[in-house]
Amino acid sequence: MSGAQLGLKESVSMALGGMIGGGIYAVLGVVTGITGPATWAAFALAGLVAGCAGYSYNALNDIDDDNQGGSVSFVQSFVGNSTLAGMVGWTLLFGYVGSMAMYAFAFGEFTVALRGVPDSVAAVPLRPVVSVLAVAGFVGLNLLGAQATGSAENVLVAAKVGVLVAFGVGGVAYVATGASGAALSLGLSRLTSFGPVVAAAVSFVAFQGWQLLFYDQERIEDPVETIRKAVYVSVPVAVAVYALVAVVTIALAPEALRSHPHTALVDAAGAIAEPLGLRRAGMLAISLSALFSTGSAINATLFSTGHFAKGMLSDDLLPDRIGDSAAEGIPTRTLLLLGVVTAAFAAVGSLGGITSFASVAFLVVFGSMSYLALRERDRDRVNPVPPAVGLVGTAAFLPLLFWHLFTNQRHTFYVVVVLAVVAVTVELLYFERDAIEEEVESVGPDFV
Repeated sequence: MSGAQLGLKESVSMALGGMIGGGIYAVLGVVTGITGPATWAAFALAGLVAGCAGYSYNALNDIDDDNQGGSVSFVQSFVGNSTLAGMVGWTLLFGYVGSMAMYAFAFGEFTVALRGVPDSVAAVPLRPVVSVLAVAGFVGLNLLGAQATGSAENVLVAAKVGVLVAFGVGGVAYVATGASGAALSLGLSRLTSFGPVVAAAVSFVAFQGWQLLFYDQERIEDPVETIRKAVYVSVPVAVAVYALVAVVTIALAPEALRSHPHTALVDAAGAIAEPLGLRRAGMLAISLSALFSTGSAINATLFSTGHFAKGMLSDDLLPDRIGDSAAEGIPTRTLLLLGVVTAAFAAVGSLGGITSFASVAFLVVFGSMSYLALRERDRDRVNPVPPAVGLVGTAAFLPLLFWHLFTNQRHTFYVVVVLAVVAVTVELLYFERDAIEEEVESVGPDFV
């Protein structure tokens, strides 16, 4: 494939597809449960911090002589520590697995919400089964080498964004007529509380899709400048779409947000289409859009994560038993392992827990990249303000996210903490294995 194939339009589509492709359908219910009508503010704050992290990525990409892009290569270039680079890579893999599990969970939720689809079959809940089958299906597709081209992505993303914009604009117009009996609320009284900030931390995973552009630079024309523009266009557009959808859903489906928050969009779409006698059609349209969006998000993220893992295998940052770095395309074992772990998370986790787990991973990595960019502030091409905002924002989000989990989802808090401790321990044991072995050999004779 030619290295100068994708231009700005395709790059923006890829970035938007990575965010809007499944983010709003997966996180809306979780975020509204935390901060209610101030959800728009949570999305705006998360987008601001993510955008500043995006500036940091762009700045590092601009001054990195290798122009390989991505968090792992930035750590290697600017810190020169392979252990830290490997740990960043592993943390990203955890974040991508969490993202895919989040999309798979939402895919299952919207499937069960379809008219005529039961919640369970033979006393077995259907949602986890559908989520696992969705992951398995997309693993199979990637094993066959299926992927979307840049031009196809333009059309697909335009369709997904178009449905959501139509939903938002139609909802605002419907409420404005007064026929709905509802009113738009911005939750201004909640802006002085920690609610929107905590919700921003939880929703952070919904703003990470643009990062994948940095791993695909060989296919992008004038990658440094094109990716810079793509990030600065896609993040504000995602914020605007998320905020619009949130305001409309909160106004038109408040009961649904309390009873079945993860699929409340379906009820809101039905309310918008009801005056036209198309309630069922509206509900079906948003349901199918959700299935398509979350499904394509699983597929795209799995494809990108597989190639990211293959690159780590090539750099000896992952064990060889996970896959063969010399294999054509994504190694089979790598795809299968990613699929199994993702399916397990989607089957047994809660959407709030999965979302929080993924957000923790991206907060750590994006904060680290903001710190690296801030260290380079003496260079003419690096403005220190955005990296500082990115660093302070992620550093503030992380403890607030853990505080929220501790006070509201104690079990999830313990699970996330245990996973984090285990992950860091395994990473250190793997990357410092030679030093540990030498230390053991050196002290061994003393005990003889």
